Order: sequence, then C-alpha cells, then structure tokens
Amino acid sequence: MERAVFVYTTWPSLVEAEEAGRSIVQKHLAACVNILPGMVSHYWWEGQLERGEEVVMIFKTRASLAHRVSEEVKAQHPYATPAIVVLPVESVERSYLGWLMAETEQATG
Repeated sequence: MERAVFVYTTWPSLVEAEEAGRSIVQKHLAACVNILPGMVSHYWWEGQLERGEEVVMIFKTRASLAHRVSEEVKAQHPYATPAIVVLPVESVERSYLGWLMAETEQATG
C-alpha cells in the first residue's frame, strides 16, 4: 500500500491558512489539514534576523500527492520562499491510513 506523508508549511495568518487549507482538502489532494495558530518564528531573511507570528499547517496525504500539495501551497502562498517540507510517516494506524487513502483516491486519477 502507498505510504502516508505529512506536508508541513507555515503561513502569515489564520485567514490565509484556512483559505488555502480548505482549497487543498476540497480538491482531495489531502485528507485533512491541521492548522495551528500562534507560532512565533525567529529566522534569517535577507541578512536580517526577523521575528514573525505565523500559523503552522500540516497536510495529511499520500506520498504520490505530496508534489501536487506542494505546488498548490506555492501557488496560493504570499511568501516568496514558503517553508514546504514533506515528512515521511513511519507508522500509521491501519484504519486511519485506509481513511486517508480513500479520501485522496479521487485526486490520483
């Protein structure tokens, strides 16, 4: 059976994250997205140490759709260089994996 992956990304606001997350899930590219507001990031950008308040998003999808999820994130994202990280999932409860695969099957055709 195909493997599950998580696609991790961050967004500048809850409103933007919800719009993008709903759009990607609506297309069946991911079975679910978790949106976690309230993250504080410290990072280097263009030679300056920056601080930003961001929203974490974790898409739950199949490995074969990770590239399409990443492309959708890039297309909708306001950042020039969005954080997009595909994380392999080592183990998934069997019935949950079945649900995830069923919910994303439509996008694989």
